[in-house]
Amino acid sequence: MKTNFLKPITFVCGLAILLCACSDGTKTATVTDSTITDSTLTGALKPTGPAPEWGKTIKPEMQAVIEKLSSYGDKPLETLTATDARKNHTPKDAVMDLIQQNNIAVPVPKVDTMGKDIDVNAGKIHLRIYRPKEGNGPYPLIVYYHGGGFVIANLDVYNASAQALAEHVGAIVVSVAYRLAPENKFPTAHNDAFTAYEWAVKNAVDLKADPAKIAVVGESSGGNLAANVSIMARDKHIMLPVHEVLIYPIAQADMNTKSYNMYENSKPLNKAMMNWFMEKYLNTTIEAQDPKISLINANLKGLPPTTIITAEIDPLHDDGVMLADKLKAAGVKVDSKNYDGVTHEFFGMVPLVPEAKAAQAYAADQLRAAFK
Repeated sequence: MKTNFLKPITFVCGLAILLCACSDGTKTATVTDSTITDSTLTGALKPTGPAPEWGKTIKPEMQAVIEKLSSYGDKPLETLTATDARKNHTPKDAVMDLIQQNNIAVPVPKVDTMGKDIDVNAGKIHLRIYRPKEGNGPYPLIVYYHGGGFVIANLDVYNASAQALAEHVGAIVVSVAYRLAPENKFPTAHNDAFTAYEWAVKNAVDLKADPAKIAVVGESSGGNLAANVSIMARDKHIMLPVHEVLIYPIAQADMNTKSYNMYENSKPLNKAMMNWFMEKYLNTTIEAQDPKISLINANLKGLPPTTIITAEIDPLHDDGVMLADKLKAAGVKVDSKNYDGVTHEFFGMVPLVPEAKAAQAYAADQLRAAFK
């Protein structure tokens, strides 16, 4: 559904409503807000069983989310077609069900949302735009790319992260629904990501944003896309983002790193799923070595200051560490933090997982500093 981005429609959701209609015509879970207190985060959730073999150091709240996700009994994603895999439950579903079952209050969003369709090569993609309810602008602008291995997930699944960034940073956030594989093979998602960034740069003033204060943020495959956007902006000589936040990014193709081997069977992401994602997105196995996928092989000189967030119990943990090292070697200013006891996808789980609250605060602090 296409909505004029110059005419925002307020997104209102009561405390008792856990799933509500966004102004761009989609269903969205609101699970983050800067007013959530520590009392809602600590001791609210307890796992029902022992820590899993693949994650003996897992925090109780994180384990409770994983137990809930496992309880749905979905078939392993890597055994499914992409169409069927997109029907599986997501970590967001587990979070929302636990919120409801534990009567955890979800504060009213502090943002308005609107939708916008834009032209890309041989098609269109949808953007969801979050604008703070407070202030009149011009606001900083964040272009956000969701995760899902280039194959699954959407703007709804990652709404919590995009909304939190808008609220905590006081920024307009443009969340990008790039086209997915296998319907759209490499490098479609990468090209869509850059086209969306170009659109944001060109339309910043109309969005009531400051065109000199634009950053990119991405999670997992979206972290890979965000870094590529910075590289493409540098190479095409258009405005470089002032900062990039890469949250457990895909950064290389070797699936025999220490973290891949330690967390081969972890949830919600494991090694078999990563192989499946790459098979679906790439045209050939050789493309896994392309610098767009293996960022550690890319020319990283001249990129903006970068924040990298990693999770301990994550096959992609070492990807983030390796990328941080390569960026530093290229002369890029890098800040990074690892969060112990949590898994891939923890970043958007603020109402339940304390480490998510800390990670979001860290990301917001880094972005606010960059925008000054």
